[in-house]
Amino acid sequence: MEKTIVCISCYYKGYDFMDECKKLGNKVILITSENLKEKNWPWHAIDEVYYMPEIEASVWNLDHLVQGFAYLMKNHQIDAVIALDDFDVEKAAMIRETYRIPGMGQTTHRYFRDKLAMRQQAKDNGISVPEFSSIFNDAKLHKFTQDVPGPWVLKPRSEASASGIIKINSAEELWPAVENLGDERFKFLLEAFKPGDVYHVDCLVYNKEIVFSCFSKYLSPPMKVSHEGGVFRTKTLDKKSEEAIGLEKINKEVLDKFGIQNGATHSEFIRGNDGKFYFLETSSRVGGAHIPDMVEAATGVNIWREWAKLENALLDGEKYTVEETQKLYSGLIVSLAKEKHSNTDDLNNEHVEKFLPIDYHIGIVYKAKTADIIEERLDEAALIVTEQILNILPPKDKPTN
Repeated sequence: MEKTIVCISCYYKGYDFMDECKKLGNKVILITSENLKEKNWPWHAIDEVYYMPEIEASVWNLDHLVQGFAYLMKNHQIDAVIALDDFDVEKAAMIRETYRIPGMGQTTHRYFRDKLAMRQQAKDNGISVPEFSSIFNDAKLHKFTQDVPGPWVLKPRSEASASGIIKINSAEELWPAVENLGDERFKFLLEAFKPGDVYHVDCLVYNKEIVFSCFSKYLSPPMKVSHEGGVFRTKTLDKKSEEAIGLEKINKEVLDKFGIQNGATHSEFIRGNDGKFYFLETSSRVGGAHIPDMVEAATGVNIWREWAKLENALLDGEKYTVEETQKLYSGLIVSLAKEKHSNTDDLNNEHVEKFLPIDYHIGIVYKAKTADIIEERLDEAALIVTEQILNILPPKDKPTN
């Protein structure tokens, strides 16, 4: 029986998700931003499309969205509402709550969107997190700076990338930065800067059970790349490694306590100099920066397509399972490039799975039978990219499409 799935996205993403939904026999409706009209959406898979004007980057008038959705409800029985990007989680939750459509509501969505809410939820449930504080109250903030030595990180509660984050070294630096936030102050938090290696875990969850996980380690964390420029790199880990076993434990605690029932998740953790894993943040969506391409190269699992199959199984009341068709290692490198399409001759080798077609970027996915080869290839590529291709722009205050 045909089901109607509404996909909400203020960024250009989710091509495979919508394509798979259509292959499974569903009706697909897309709601996206007006400025994305010309993007290469999977038009063959989209039955109807509606556009929202942006108030600012990724921000829509939610009242207008809810009112517009009433028009859809008159002529369609909507079975599922899917947020394709972090910025859309709030939009989808509000729609579900208003029209009583099954799925994550506004209370749970906070734990996957609001960095202050997710840190407090983790702390309340005994999950290790870097020390943090809200910045609503001057006295509380002053006490935090006295109790927790700097440096600290001043970060937005609801941004979907490392942009907008400021490293603060002293109280003398902090107070002008806080005052500079003006009326936006309540939208930020302060957190202890914890040095260490940063990791990510990409999962699929079905009926509260984690049915697929891929464990990876950033070689160039997003915050470093966002603020200092340079090359973004990450690589997958052996599931039997000590690192992966530690990540599996803390990731399961997070997803259990945060209440996600179904869908894709992307979570980040840091391993401090004390050897412990600390929770950084989570999200109820597929990882960005082409991480799904790397996950697929290692495991054979296309997270976008599997998420569509999972949602379809839920609506049909069927059991969902996912199978890894290969057990390899993979790595990903992405950076800004000076030219629209860079010459990749010096970067091509037998371990390249694909070059990513991104204008004014260079992006490469590698796969191999050993982790050592992946690391060698990523190191080689980083040198070539830095010397020949890399373009560095100043960091943006907000992510862009």
